[in-house]
Amino acid sequence: MASGLLALLDDVAAIAKVAAASVDDVIGQATKAGAKAAGAVIDDAAVTPKYVHGFAPARELPIVWKIAKGSIFNKVVILLPAALLLSAFAPWAIAPLLMLGGFYLCFEGAEKIWHWLNPPADHATPVEEKILDAAHLEEQKVKGAIKTDFILSAEIMTIALAALETDSIWFEAAALLIVGLAITALVYGSVALIVKADDIGLHMAEAGRTGLGRAVGRAVVRGMPGFLKALMVVGTGAMLWVGGAIVTHALAGMGWHGPEGVVHAIAHAFAALGGFAEWLAGAVLHGALGLALGTALMPLVARVLAPVLRAVGLGGAKGH
Repeated sequence: MASGLLALLDDVAAIAKVAAASVDDVIGQATKAGAKAAGAVIDDAAVTPKYVHGFAPARELPIVWKIAKGSIFNKVVILLPAALLLSAFAPWAIAPLLMLGGFYLCFEGAEKIWHWLNPPADHATPVEEKILDAAHLEEQKVKGAIKTDFILSAEIMTIALAALETDSIWFEAAALLIVGLAITALVYGSVALIVKADDIGLHMAEAGRTGLGRAVGRAVVRGMPGFLKALMVVGTGAMLWVGGAIVTHALAGMGWHGPEGVVHAIAHAFAALGGFAEWLAGAVLHGALGLALGTALMPLVARVLAPVLRAVGLGGAKGH
């Protein structure tokens, strides 16, 4: 009996080691897959704070929490099962869908640059927002943010799915669940800090116990507008870079290795200057490609896709 018990314990220990290795593998691949979605993640963090603009400070965190819950529902209840079905029954569709996500990122980045260079003439608050009471306006803003999140979450989950290297549907499900929850926590945790940073800085400036603390508070208050602008710039650059990289990678997955090979060859020429120089060259090339693709897509979206989306009631889904 003793030898049998020892053998059983040895088997249990071996199973535990395999399970631990599997968990490490899931977390490792989930982290890698999440990193691939950097452009959409930064864009999500850069876009969301505008949905709490104009509301009382007491409502900012509850609004962020409502949007975060909607984001979790989007990723876990809708997109995760859809991604698993896609992987099981139509894996051939992943590369084209990935390319569509890349095109979307390129378009978003190019459109933001266009609006910076050609700002709208009228920044007045829409009449419908003026006549809505605070509760209805909050509900409308939250719905708009969740629609926008659905598009960005679809990009993130598709990018993550394409980055996973496994034939196990349970492995995919666990990794995608980790990616979805971790990215949601990262994005909306960051958003909560961003929207409350000026309040925290103001409190430090007024009630700080030391001169240094009060000075830091004043610096936070003064620096937040610039920080938000910098975040938008970084988010736009990341969208163009990741969008261009996704398109070239998806084309390679569909059999056309030319664009990816050209970018790799040019970037490799900078390898003598160090790994960072090689990476930066590749990022700049992919960003330039993303900007060119996004600029080319703008007329198509304005004249064809936007009217179709408005016709089916999704004209406000973009939310940017």
